[in-house]
Amino acid sequence: MNPETLYYIILAVIVLDFLVDKVLDHLNAKHFDDTVPQELADVYDDDAYQKSQAYKKERYRFGIVTSTFSLVLTLGFIILGGFPWVDGIARSISDNPIIVALIFFGIILLGSDILTTPFSWYSTFVIEEKYGFNKTTKKTFWLDKLKSWLMMSIIGGGILAAIIWFYEFAGNDFWWYTWIVLALFAVFMNMFYARLIVPIFNKQTPLEEGSLRNKIESYAKNVGFKLDNIFVIDGSKRSTKANAYFSGFGREKRITLFDTLINDLEEEEIVAVLAHEVGHYKKKHIIVNLAASVLTTGFTLWLLSLFVDSPVLSQALGVEIPSFHVGLVAFGILYSPISEITGLLMNLISRKFEYQADDFARKTYSAQPLISGLKKLSGNNLSNLTPHKAYVFVHYSHPPLLQRYRNLTGA
Repeated sequence: MNPETLYYIILAVIVLDFLVDKVLDHLNAKHFDDTVPQELADVYDDDAYQKSQAYKKERYRFGIVTSTFSLVLTLGFIILGGFPWVDGIARSISDNPIIVALIFFGIILLGSDILTTPFSWYSTFVIEEKYGFNKTTKKTFWLDKLKSWLMMSIIGGGILAAIIWFYEFAGNDFWWYTWIVLALFAVFMNMFYARLIVPIFNKQTPLEEGSLRNKIESYAKNVGFKLDNIFVIDGSKRSTKANAYFSGFGREKRITLFDTLINDLEEEEIVAVLAHEVGHYKKKHIIVNLAASVLTTGFTLWLLSLFVDSPVLSQALGVEIPSFHVGLVAFGILYSPISEITGLLMNLISRKFEYQADDFARKTYSAQPLISGLKKLSGNNLSNLTPHKAYVFVHYSHPPLLQRYRNLTGA
């Protein structure tokens, strides 16, 4: 295949991905005004429902603007020769392939983030503020941005440097070494994310002694779940939206509650939500998801190894000097349709796991407090109660609230 043909294929993939996404968004938006199912009629009163409708529609319109800007930016960068320009800057600074790649991606990622920062600002301080969600201060916004850049430089830069070193060292067999390193990194992050990464952005404190902790510990003991680490995270530092999650293995496993969750739900509802999270652990969902992610990464790297050294990939983006880093960009774009398929499969599995975790909570604790807790969380987050089936199939990692309700009640 010649570079010109591949160039047009790359542009077509980008545009097609955008169009498919916009069609799904449009189908979903057409259902915003659907009648709320009777089972969920108590999620909103009339005023709250009108507010949720306005919120969904505003986010939909904003999504069209941001995604269109991203499309124009990406196409413009490719068509106007952005990649050879950045590659030339990187090569003018160093001839070391690792340094060149780090500068190349550093310029692109930093530039992209700077250009999209106004949209992030508007989303946070205008839309989320308007509907009562935002608690982020301007200082926190910029500190988060700086911390993210620093982490991207250290972690992302370190991984990229290792991958290119493996490529220089082992040629097309680099994927084996890279796969092993990334698999170990994934396991490490699953183990220690809450201990090492979360504190950079949020304060975590052990759940204080009292009625809630006693109920959680009593439930954990009843289901044979050894739990020593229960933490509360200051989610209200940024948003009123609530969450809870389980992380780690062995001695590092912990349950983390957002302080907003504790404020929004009754104790029985919180325990029911945690019973759902324990269900994920008991059903080995965390391990299965990790294994699936590692296998998918291995497949992607193997496929990359077959094509990345082809000069056509670099030339299709206008870069005459073939290189691993430019080939990686072209491959990433061309791989996106496959990524969409694997994403669909992962979401399908994830939704199945959510039903299983709900069933575990229902059998080991109670369905009713979980149902009422999920309803409160949906109401407080102004969630969409009538999503389009196609949108759910493609984008949802959790089943819609109505399906979870019917599963929990056996309806």
